[in-house]
Amino acid sequence: MQKAKLTFDRSFRIGEIDDRIYGSFIEHLGRAVYGGMYEPGHPTADDMGFRKDVLDLVKELKVPIVRYPGGNFVSGYNWEDGVGPVEQRPKRLDLAWQTVEPNEVGTNEFVEWCKRADSEAMMAINLGTKGIDAGRNLLEYCNHPGGSYWSDLRKSHGYAEPYNIKTWCLGNEMDGPWQIGHKTAEEYGRIAHETGNAMRMFQPDLELVACGSSNRKMPTFGEWEAVVLDHTYEIADYISLHTYYQNFESDVANFLAKSLDMDAFIESVVAICDYVKAKKRSNKTIHLSFDEWNVWFHSRQADSEREPWQVAPPLLEDVYTFEDALVVGCMLISLLKHADRVKMACMAQLVNVIAPIMTENNGAAWRQTIFYPYLHASVYGRGEVLRTLVDCGKYDSKDFTDVPYLEAVTVNDPEQQQVTIFAVNRHQEERMELSADLRDFAGYAVIEHIVLEHEDIKATNTAAHPDNVVPHNNGDATVTDSQLTAYLAPLSWNVIRLGR
Repeated sequence: MQKAKLTFDRSFRIGEIDDRIYGSFIEHLGRAVYGGMYEPGHPTADDMGFRKDVLDLVKELKVPIVRYPGGNFVSGYNWEDGVGPVEQRPKRLDLAWQTVEPNEVGTNEFVEWCKRADSEAMMAINLGTKGIDAGRNLLEYCNHPGGSYWSDLRKSHGYAEPYNIKTWCLGNEMDGPWQIGHKTAEEYGRIAHETGNAMRMFQPDLELVACGSSNRKMPTFGEWEAVVLDHTYEIADYISLHTYYQNFESDVANFLAKSLDMDAFIESVVAICDYVKAKKRSNKTIHLSFDEWNVWFHSRQADSEREPWQVAPPLLEDVYTFEDALVVGCMLISLLKHADRVKMACMAQLVNVIAPIMTENNGAAWRQTIFYPYLHASVYGRGEVLRTLVDCGKYDSKDFTDVPYLEAVTVNDPEQQQVTIFAVNRHQEERMELSADLRDFAGYAVIEHIVLEHEDIKATNTAAHPDNVVPHNNGDATVTDSQLTAYLAPLSWNVIRLGR
């Protein structure tokens, strides 16, 4: 049996958790919008055509913020196409995903959906084919009370009150050659600065996110961040990070270690941000928005075989395995371990497209395997992250060395007088005896020990079998004389909740 010891103390805090670290993302891509959040003919559809079964699952996840409308889609999007009478909106060819966009859902519908989902909107603007006007005009349309062209246009569309959207993304993945309007770091840095500056002339208290590298393997990674921040440091509040992990080789040990790459990515970008801060002798600290992250690889072959120029074809519909849920759990732990600098994050995406929620058109909605670690972190991972020292065995894999068998983080919620430990046992064969000294939390007892485990790492949830992979609360964590002991199953996600 493996052994692991955790050490943490309420005095040693990494940082406060911004609830928006549990955000998500909806793009006009595949069935994320049409057939996902919106399906007027569905039996559960509300007065605006939103699927209430999907809304219920989103509210269960307590998603605090949702990024929209892209993604690659936004770099060719005319936001004006998606407002006004639906019957007058044009159909457009979306070059990013080679589909037809009917524009039945646009800005107003999305903002209303967010209200019904108990969430906030994070709006992305087109800095691919558009520029300054795309930012300032949409901002005026959304946030000005009235008495101007764009705000009065919103009111004429039936939305009298301004939306007061605070968080805005200055484009998407502009370092990527696949992006419509792809730019060099100099080109993007200049347009992002000028667009953000114009938007702040209207509303100084906006939160603006500059585009970082699309992933850590981009040839321009590092230099891109430094150049972009050199231009945008004083107008941006965040720089973005995106990453997706795959297991094409069916190498379980290596796949489970990929959150170490996420750690390194975050720490590298933090270092670059602080380099620019020092260079500029600034008192301002740039934070990170990890606004696209997930596992993504299952659907690649099916996507390459589909016909172009359809409305809402199935795209990027990964059917997630139990193994994927463990990796997502490790990624959530990575985000929490860096809560001092990662203040926003968006699991990409929310419905159907590489998503925790899946639907059938005119049919059921269900929770994928990855739904559960996301749910547990969002519901129980509120408060402050404690620096957590992990003493356990390690292993080497194809791409990583010294991979700890235990991935773990501790969250303290002083208001609720609760402590939550999130932990993944990466060992494929052996149980793990986990211990921790709770003298700093004297009087705390186990509330529950939730476990997600399955004998088949490739097990999935489907419409026919939606509860094949589900958590249970029969974990065996105990506290005796301020000593926590728990036995973690091999290949398991664990949530140990402690309180008075």
